[in-house]
Amino acid sequence: MPKETVRLNVTLAAEYGVKLTRLAERTHVREGALASLLLSQAIDEADVDARQIVELLERIPGAWARIEQGIEDARGGRTIPIDQL
Repeated sequence: MPKETVRLNVTLAAEYGVKLTRLAERTHVREGALASLLLSQAIDEADVDARQIVELLERIPGAWARIEQGIEDARGGRTIPIDQL
């Protein structure tokens, strides 16, 4: 792994998890490696216009509620510093 990497934990909806597993099996690549590649490609292709990011978030069911919960957790001290993960 290159020195300049960021580790993320991503939770996929069940149907995407199944699809990722099938793609990984067909390409003979580990699921994590394939997921990393696909996410990197999506990020490269993403428009950095903030208005489009907001539109994207609005299409994700429950996204705003999870964001608000994360903010409440951070304010309430119910978080783990990133350097301790």
